[in-house]
Amino acid sequence: MTALVLAVALVSKTGFAFLPDDKLGPPDLVESIKARRANGKLLQLDRMLLHSPEFTRGWNAMFGAIRGKLALPGKLRELSIMAVAVLNKAPYEWEQHEAEFLKSGGTAAELEAIRKLDASPFNESEKAALQLTVELTRDVQPKQETVERVRKLLGDQQAIELIGTISGYNMVSRFLLATGIETEK
Repeated sequence: MTALVLAVALVSKTGFAFLPDDKLGPPDLVESIKARRANGKLLQLDRMLLHSPEFTRGWNAMFGAIRGKLALPGKLRELSIMAVAVLNKAPYEWEQHEAEFLKSGGTAAELEAIRKLDASPFNESEKAALQLTVELTRDVQPKQETVERVRKLLGDQQAIELIGTISGYNMVSRFLLATGIETEK
């Protein structure tokens, strides 16, 4: 029975294997991922991505930039990521970003509002970011007036970064759902 339980834990709900330590590589890539993670512990997401080291390198470069090198304020970034998680029904994405939203200045009440896609507690820039997230995620093509509002409030650089963040995290949630990665709690 124990062997069966252990075997199940090594496979996602859609049947993809989470790579064990002895199958991970290349070592430099694995070490760079561990350096970014809390306690140097790989996530299930990492163990899935590492099936393709080159894809993982590109993924880490893009999301490393989104998470740490943009002019877009952290709260707007995390607000859009949390809303994408809600819209796409991706609890793993929510779990991984909830603390980041709070660290970036978000509140527990705002988290509850995001769960309901309720913009009322947010300032104008945050409301615009939430609206853009909803439209870009649900409809793919946002309304021109929404894009113009975001550009007016944030400027072109941050508007582009917000669009890229929303687009990127839609990719994340789709990857998580298709590969069957569930929450790690």
